[in-house]
Amino acid sequence: MKKKVILMLLVTGLMSLAMFTQSCEKKKGCTDPAALNYDPDAQKDDGSCQYVQEKEILEGSITTNKTLTANKKYLLKGFVYVESGATLTIEPGTIIFGDKDTKGSLIIKRGGRIIAEGTPDKPIVFTSAKPAGERDYGDWGGIIICGKAPVNLPGGQGLVEGGVDAYFGGDDPNDNSGILRYVRIEFGGIAFQPNNEINGLTLAGVGSGTIIDHVQVSYSGDDAFEWFGGTVNAKYLVSFRNWDDDFDIDNGWSGNVQFAIALRDPNIADQSGSNGFESDNDGQGTDAQPYTSGIFSNVTIIGPISPTSSNYNQQFKRAAHLRRNTKLKIINSLLMGFPVGLYIDGSLTETNAQNGELIFKSNIISGCTNSLTVASGSTFDINGWFNATGQNNQILSFDDIKLSANAWNLSAPNFLPQSSSPLLSGANFSYPFVINNTFFEQVSFRGAFGTTDWTAGWTNFDPQHTTY
Repeated sequence: MKKKVILMLLVTGLMSLAMFTQSCEKKKGCTDPAALNYDPDAQKDDGSCQYVQEKEILEGSITTNKTLTANKKYLLKGFVYVESGATLTIEPGTIIFGDKDTKGSLIIKRGGRIIAEGTPDKPIVFTSAKPAGERDYGDWGGIIICGKAPVNLPGGQGLVEGGVDAYFGGDDPNDNSGILRYVRIEFGGIAFQPNNEINGLTLAGVGSGTIIDHVQVSYSGDDAFEWFGGTVNAKYLVSFRNWDDDFDIDNGWSGNVQFAIALRDPNIADQSGSNGFESDNDGQGTDAQPYTSGIFSNVTIIGPISPTSSNYNQQFKRAAHLRRNTKLKIINSLLMGFPVGLYIDGSLTETNAQNGELIFKSNIISGCTNSLTVASGSTFDINGWFNATGQNNQILSFDDIKLSANAWNLSAPNFLPQSSSPLLSGANFSYPFVINNTFFEQVSFRGAFGTTDWTAGWTNFDPQHTTY
């Protein structure tokens, strides 16, 4: 009996000692006030302190192959050129910042290449160097890719816009400038001079060997995407809350685009007039060849007018402004919520429409103040042409288009049509100019989405408050 009592006392004493020891142990954590995860209650450092990562500066010219790794962060200072013969490879998940004071920009010259191949869960991000909450339009330049594909400028080449020392254009339609896949470009777009700007993504004379796939441009201070000639194709493009045009096409671009979405902030538009599509053959509307004749299919343009508000910046103009002798082709798409839906501008452009060279078929225009218009004084019967050219529809009410109510949400949009939406049918890929084009996926829906949200995972609709 005595042994049992002694044993119990011993066990009790050991437990009390353990509890006393634990109560006297110092709380572990990060004890450095300079660290990002400083814990003011920690009494003993456990080695977990995290610090602001210094950025590796990228500036001048990259003349040999270089790889940017995801375990570092990078800062573009000034115009950073990837020279002919060099390849810039960027690992999935890498963050690259643009410097505001020096108009940090990345320019891929003719003969240079970029391999920026992110993944759905590890996209590559180009963004503002400003802290979260302080970012703004035009915090840096943007990305410019120059290729050797044909353009319709005099001499077959041109100096790219934005004050950049880089030429584009050539005679190789299959030219390969690399890969942009699962890439976000945020808060870029600056004006070097009036009508001489750097866009979010500029594709200048880029060839069809280049891959542009799953790219989001957000808060650009100029256009989101602009094509200056070339033959490059693209799929899964997102234009979000940008300043000027969403898709600007000129100088003989003849590629293909499928699945693209544009969502506008009703308060933000450019003094030049903001459009969804803006397309010219060239700046003077000449017959210069190759013609601007590329194809867009399955595009959704969501303008500043919504089901709940018709208040918007008066610089918003048209969902599609087709002008200056363009022969662009738009099919299987939805244009909605602009003051004007489709504007066929100028006699040469009207002739292209009448001759079946400018194409607008199997599309829906919805919720626009004026669905169709032409230049003042024109006698072109745009209504007759619109109704005769294919299965086009005017659906005036937003309710009848049956999109998700969150399609207009500027921080967490949902673009999927409801199950009864007319968007889920009516696509047509049997037109002669597209029937044998293997680039296009033969889908039944019109607009950018069917029942799958291809923006999930890799996009960011609130980059202002993201800590990078």
